[in-house]
Amino acid sequence: MKPKQTLLIVGPKGTGGIDRYITEQRRYLEDRMDVRVYTRYTAPKGEGLELAARMLLSSLVAVALFPFQRRPDIVHVHSSHTYSFYRAAFFALFSKYVWRVPVVIHIHGSSFDDFLATDSRVVRRLQSLVFDAVDDVVVLSEYWRGLVSRLAGEEKVHVMANAVEPAEYDPTYPTDPVHLVFVSNLIERKGIREFLDAVEILESTPGLDFEVSIGGRGPHADRAEAVAAAHDNVSYLGFLSEEDKRDLISRGTVFVLPTYAEGLPIAMLEGMAGGNAIVTTPVGSIPEVITDDRGILVAPGDAEELARALARLVSNPEEAVRMGQTNRAVIEERYSWQSNADELVAMYASAA
Repeated sequence: MKPKQTLLIVGPKGTGGIDRYITEQRRYLEDRMDVRVYTRYTAPKGEGLELAARMLLSSLVAVALFPFQRRPDIVHVHSSHTYSFYRAAFFALFSKYVWRVPVVIHIHGSSFDDFLATDSRVVRRLQSLVFDAVDDVVVLSEYWRGLVSRLAGEEKVHVMANAVEPAEYDPTYPTDPVHLVFVSNLIERKGIREFLDAVEILESTPGLDFEVSIGGRGPHADRAEAVAAAHDNVSYLGFLSEEDKRDLISRGTVFVLPTYAEGLPIAMLEGMAGGNAIVTTPVGSIPEVITDDRGILVAPGDAEELARALARLVSNPEEAVRMGQTNRAVIEERYSWQSNADELVAMYASAA
């Protein structure tokens, strides 16, 4: 029997969407390939100089140990922007020029467009070195293809949307009351501050029947807890396991992600898989997915517009359910892990 190709997946651990993608990538490929994962570096805790020092130390250890890995047949490096890309550059260039194996770099960054537009000649040179060296570049949508192709060349760039497993979600489409769900890191970029402001606006609006569930940890957890304490229909659940998160999303009517910057958020796709209408913002690849029959797009940072969008769906639960049912069907047809895995295997075979 011909031995399976060896795939080495390189990426961070404990970084939300990328971490989840790597976990599922391994799960769906391990019956077709010999899959190894290199995640020696994690998202460190702390702030300011402490955070920077921890990140630097974690990356130095990861870089120092990487050459001692067994040489694979192909390397798939996951990267975001700025600091993440600098670290990924080492893994990609080492794999290509020392191991001399095909290399795929997978761009996830929420602000990778700003990163590509840098004024730094050194950074631009590094970008060119990496994109010239790798065999394939994976991006999340046509929006990102247009940007990355300018450096990498159209023939190298593949659009592969993030994916979820729809069978892990069991939508309930509740309308009595409408259930608003926010699950993400409680950081400013995800729009948690605007969401909490919008909840307060809804609470002061007569005639609206709804409940709110907030999951996640981060700098704005204290305020989320305070809003929950002030209103009986608001729950702050803190950190959620994957199982608890999927259960909560499946019990949602509207999934809310008023984010400032994204690639193609896995959290949003999870909300769609759980049969939720989506209220989010037109950033990154989101407008390619969320059309008028699937959700409502609002301006980032505008709590009042967000409140109006939520009030519309709370007042018209049938509309929210129709959107949720459409979203569930879209996930099954276009964003399942099975089809994503097929595309990855085909790309690896071509590169090899």
